[in-house]
Amino acid sequence: MDFLVNQQELELKYVPGKGAWTYHIIIPNSKDIKGKWGDIKVSGSIDGYPINHMNLAPMGDQDKRLSINGTIRHAIQKSGGDKVIVTLFLESENQQLKQKEIIDTFKESGVLAKFEKLSKEKQQEMFEKILKSTSEEKQVQLMVDLIEFLFKS
Repeated sequence: MDFLVNQQELELKYVPGKGAWTYHIIIPNSKDIKGKWGDIKVSGSIDGYPINHMNLAPMGDQDKRLSINGTIRHAIQKSGGDKVIVTLFLESENQQLKQKEIIDTFKESGVLAKFEKLSKEKQQEMFEKILKSTSEEKQVQLMVDLIEFLFKS
């Protein structure tokens, strides 16, 4: 996995009057990543709080920005000007599709509601375990095992 930032201390910026971008983090060395709004997805963590499938905002020839909403700020108990520890990796389109397929499979199997009740950390752990498997056969077996686990819980 290629990290954009790995356990890097960054500042949670506060710029009043910018709507969803009032609180954000500037991701260093990201200006050369190509893509328009909605194309550049990242996952990782901020102060240990897992984030999944979030959009990086293209800023012309500047580094990309990641909006930090109230849910995240409340969970990490940080505000504008505070330092946060950030780990982010760029998701490939293939990975995004696979996570959607996993969710769709959970839905079709009748266990999506139980999956969504798990902590974000546990959900991310399950995604990573499946997606990091070396073969499609192993991925399928892990999915079956997780569906059975969720069904019984």
